[in-house]
Amino acid sequence: MYDTILVTLDGTPTDRAIIEHVKQLAKLAQSHLVLLHVADGWAARTYGPDAVSPEIAEDTAYLEKVRTEFQSMGIPTEAELAYGEPDKEIIKWVQQKSCDLVAMSTHGHRLFADLFLGTTASRVQHRVSVPVLLLKAK
Repeated sequence: MYDTILVTLDGTPTDRAIIEHVKQLAKLAQSHLVLLHVADGWAARTYGPDAVSPEIAEDTAYLEKVRTEFQSMGIPTEAELAYGEPDKEIIKWVQQKSCDLVAMSTHGHRLFADLFLGTTASRVQHRVSVPVLLLKAK
């Protein structure tokens, strides 16, 4: 059903909600996971894959830690670091990796900012043709 699941991570404690949920789902569906974090700081937006910064180093280490966590459970997992605008990069990776599902944690609503700017989750949800699993972090 879900051969490849794209799991978006933002490097905050809200990630735990989706990580714990996807562990069970991936085991059940025998899925391959693609972990994706989009670095969107100044260095990432300016230099892309050539960016070197403490943020990039921390993001890379975090992805590797989560990848190892899934792999230790026997779940095939790869980790990818993208650069730029999160919604655009997530959409691109869904297509590039032929994902069957996108799994994301959400922070909840920020009232007026959501109304005027939209959220990453909302933008992704309306621009991909695969199901999007959204879990609100506690």
